[in-house]
Amino acid sequence: MPVSEGPSGDRTPLRAERITPGEPWVGVDVREVVGSTNAEVAGRAVRWLAVTAEAQSAGRGRLDRSWTTTPGLSLAVSALVPAPPAPGWVPLVTGLALVRAVEETCGIAVRLKWPNDVLCPADEDRKLAGILCEWVPDGIVVGAGVNVHQGRADLPVDTATSLSLCGAGVVSRERLLTAYLHHLAALVAALGDRSGQEEARVAYRERCATIGRDVVLHLPDATTRTGRATGVDEDGRLVVETADGPYAASAGDVVHVRTA
Repeated sequence: MPVSEGPSGDRTPLRAERITPGEPWVGVDVREVVGSTNAEVAGRAVRWLAVTAEAQSAGRGRLDRSWTTTPGLSLAVSALVPAPPAPGWVPLVTGLALVRAVEETCGIAVRLKWPNDVLCPADEDRKLAGILCEWVPDGIVVGAGVNVHQGRADLPVDTATSLSLCGAGVVSRERLLTAYLHHLAALVAALGDRSGQEEARVAYRERCATIGRDVVLHLPDATTRTGRATGVDEDGRLVVETADGPYAASAGDVVHVRTA
């Protein structure tokens, strides 16, 4: 169970000089307010540039959902990365990069719900972070939002959580962001060759809590499929064994069915 019901930790403004992910990053632009970090990065079109903001007035999540950020409580960051030979895996390894960064800097166990939601087992598998990737002419815009210091009352839905609520204690957003960008660059680079792709796929599958679960898959055409998630294929699609046979989904919203 989470150890806190209220916000905690260092909520001072982000400082650019404390965010040091190294190569190939060309810089991390820290802003007070933007409309959307994804839109900001797409408009600037500089590969390996990251933009983070204390607040977004028009932040978006997957499936055109809104993503709100309160200054000092969250981490919102977007970056433009080159499209690798296996571009369909970029959203998935982005989630894996965030999992590694959280565990490395915060000392709590987290896992993934396909394709890239980060869940916290310590808080009943509530959602800790979300990711939105968008394809643009210059590459792939990778956006991530992490709830860091929120208390329960600060979150918009009961299914959300924060690092503080998951028992992370004092969290440095600069350290978390540095680690995330470091792992993201390494994993995108790994997708550049066959052996790296396979290593990334194996690592993702090991952290994916969806595999082996009964799920309801809500598809973009408003239909649903129900069955047991049996794996993630070579293209990053979730494979679900349904009553009509196996079905591979490239996009959709997954609901984990809770057992009695």
